[in-house]
Amino acid sequence: MKKIIVAIDGFSSCGKSTMAKELARETGYIYVDTGAMYRAVSLFCIRHGWIKDDFIDTDKIEQHLSEMHLEFKTNTEGKAEIYLNGENVEQDIRTLEVANGASKVSTIRTVRKELVRQQQLMGQSKGIVMDGRDIGTVVFPNAELKIFLTASPEIRAQRRMEEMKNKGQEVDYEDVLANVLERDERDQNRKESPLKQAEDAILIDNSEMALTEQQELLRNLFREKTAF
Repeated sequence: MKKIIVAIDGFSSCGKSTMAKELARETGYIYVDTGAMYRAVSLFCIRHGWIKDDFIDTDKIEQHLSEMHLEFKTNTEGKAEIYLNGENVEQDIRTLEVANGASKVSTIRTVRKELVRQQQLMGQSKGIVMDGRDIGTVVFPNAELKIFLTASPEIRAQRRMEEMKNKGQEVDYEDVLANVLERDERDQNRKESPLKQAEDAILIDNSEMALTEQQELLRNLFREKTAF
């Protein structure tokens, strides 16, 4: 079976990571959560006061970008977790504040350029599943299998709220929905690599789809692309 690159793009809280992780687990491919990379940069910036509310110090972020060392390590359960300068920040990056900051730092040209460079290095040998906002359009425009995932903002907000509550975070639905809509607007209208469906990507609206249905669909698409 030939190795390919699987690029899964789409809106926030569509379940991109869940789909990508499961496919990687089933196929033995390497999974890369690019969103976690931007969240880790966001966390670093928030900790240093370069992002606060609507304020962002682009100059400081660009000056200190080389100090942000990112890597993925597999935990005892076989899941990849992100490390920032040697610290496991997998849980620290899963907050609304960090998510909002990630959407902001992703608009900075130098940040995107550096993270895209790292992502492309990860996929040189193929056999990789990567999800994000611009994987099929910028990072791997020649990926053999491209998926663009979407769902209604209301359903995505509900999914995110439930996920955060399961982690012990107290959140309000209206706040989560407002954050979803704000990120959608920013992601689609930023100058650097805006969120958009690649012309050859397969559109999947999973608003009313069960997780098992999504995985079966992705599994079949993968088989078609890897068959000799």
